[in-house]
Amino acid sequence: MAYMTDRKRASGLGSAKTGTEHFWQMQVSSVALAVLVPLFVFTFGSILGGTHAEVIAAFARPWPAIIFGLTLIVGFVHFKNGAQVVIEDYTDGLTRKALIVATSCLSYAAIATGLFALVRLAL
Repeated sequence: MAYMTDRKRASGLGSAKTGTEHFWQMQVSSVALAVLVPLFVFTFGSILGGTHAEVIAAFARPWPAIIFGLTLIVGFVHFKNGAQVVIEDYTDGLTRKALIVATSCLSYAAIATGLFALVRLAL
């Protein structure tokens, strides 16, 4: 017979104390994307099919470069947080930790690569 209290049995199975913060981060990033994605589509619609010189000239202006950079950053951070939720729901143990680290690294590497490409185009 085990003399464990209900609290001792539930220890480690409850809230991680970050669920509300994570929820709000996802809400804020999704609202930001709801604004940024249409701006991104309208800003870059005219660039599609343009020559290399036209694309360079478009990215040299601050407005398209800022919209592209913000959309890239917010989009990949939103992806990272959403993928983390899915990983936490369907995996556990070392696999969970490895997948979360891999997803975070992939997201930040994509952000760095995109910003590097943007700087190369803009300057």
